[in-house]
Amino acid sequence: MKNDDKKNTFPLSQPVKLTDLVEYARTSIVSRTITGNDAGTMTLFAFDAGQALSEHSAPFDAFVQVLDGEAELIIGGQKMTARTGETVLMPANIPHAVKAVQKFKMLLTMIRG
Repeated sequence: MKNDDKKNTFPLSQPVKLTDLVEYARTSIVSRTITGNDAGTMTLFAFDAGQALSEHSAPFDAFVQVLDGEAELIIGGQKMTARTGETVLMPANIPHAVKAVQKFKMLLTMIRG
C-alpha cells in the first residue's frame, strides 16, 4: 500500500519492525520522522556509540522508547540509563540530554496536546 501523506513515511496497514527503518552510521546520529501531524510526531533515531544530543528542552512531553542498545538520559539534572525495551517520559519544559552508552536506536514520540 502506497502512502501519499507527506508527513507520514510509515508503511500503512502492515506490520513493521521499527529497528529496520533507521540504520546506524559511523560517528553519527541518524533520524527519520515516520509520522507527524498537529497532535505530535514520531521520529526514529540511530546513535553510534558515544554520540549525544546536548541539553535542550521542548515545549511538549516526549516519550523515548529504546528499541536497541543503551542510552544515558539526563532529565532535569538527573542521570538514568535506559535499555532495550524501556520507555522514559521526558516532561515538557524540563532540560534533557541523550548520550549513547553503546549504539542505540530509539523511537521519540512528541505529544503536542
